[in-house]
Amino acid sequence: MPIHSVGDFTLRLLLALVLGALIGAERQYRQRMAGLRTNALVSIGAALFVMISALDPRGDPTRVAAQVVSGIGFLAGAVIFREGFSVQGLNTAATMWATAAVGSLVGLGYLAPAAIGAAAVLFVHVILRPLAARINRQPAGQEVLVTYEIHAVCTEPVEPQIRAALIAAVGLSPLTLHAVYSEDMEVRPGHVEVVADVAGTGRPQSDLEGIVTKLGLEPGVTGISWKMVAATEHERQLTPDS
Repeated sequence: MPIHSVGDFTLRLLLALVLGALIGAERQYRQRMAGLRTNALVSIGAALFVMISALDPRGDPTRVAAQVVSGIGFLAGAVIFREGFSVQGLNTAATMWATAAVGSLVGLGYLAPAAIGAAAVLFVHVILRPLAARINRQPAGQEVLVTYEIHAVCTEPVEPQIRAALIAAVGLSPLTLHAVYSEDMEVRPGHVEVVADVAGTGRPQSDLEGIVTKLGLEPGVTGISWKMVAATEHERQLTPDS
């Protein structure tokens, strides 16, 4: 919609500021990277870019809005990063993208739809957050990622079969396989130790016991064991930056 006066321009700008600030206030409360000021600026910036073309009779606000969508992608991408086995910042980036859409609606003059859009973003963060925590199999927040080693001692001729059986057994469990390697045993000529590095959260002891029990029944296996190597805390992978 065209801008008819300075008052119309000011009203749209102020509404973009308010809606962006409301979204950002919730993010600020959660202490996320993109908080009150960032989301307010994203909303204002999107509205201003769209209103630039609305001020010019020859301009096409919808084309400018499409460019805003592309531009906000680069900005949102800067808050996504990987730390160890977790990816953080996805919700923050998505929020900034949605805030830009709210600002674009305001700039186009669709004030009521913009308010509804902002309410929808807040609904996702405030109402769906506890629902997502219930759906998750693990509690929300920090969880412990534990690394384990599975050791299997076997005779040299059956080493390929034991490696394959170990990989298959881990693949059927909730554990994540990081590496498999073999070492000759000097103290026991003709024997090889196959080692698998795996990782898991929660209490995977029963899964580990199942793996070593199954491998212990394989012909040529003379020893089988597992042990915990290290434990580190990290953010949940399925609900990063929630």
